[in-house]
Amino acid sequence: MARTSQPSDTRKVRLARGAAACCPSGPRKVSRPTAEYAPLFKALADETRLEMVGLLAAHGREMCVCDIEAHFAVSQPTVSHHLRVLREAGIVSSERRGSWVYYVLKPVVGITLQRCAKLLQA
Repeated sequence: MARTSQPSDTRKVRLARGAAACCPSGPRKVSRPTAEYAPLFKALADETRLEMVGLLAAHGREMCVCDIEAHFAVSQPTVSHHLRVLREAGIVSSERRGSWVYYVLKPVVGITLQRCAKLLQA
């Protein structure tokens, strides 16, 4: 006779009792102090954007979009898209000068990442 992988009725009752004993009933309050970091990590999750942040950090000052574009084997519209995502996430700021746009890494990004690291250590 073949055995089924379904738990027996006795085991189901035991599992249900164990779950009730360890899990509080009623509404749960979920603290989400990490929620503010989600947009930052979402923007940094792409390898190209992460490399752009590294490039701006290594450069230490603002860079023209044409200089940023020269470091990547992607089209200009793709570079602009990635920089827009970084700007919308608050990672970089930009300034238009004539036909060129200059980007700089916001100093608050390092502070934000340090705060997140401390939160994860707690």
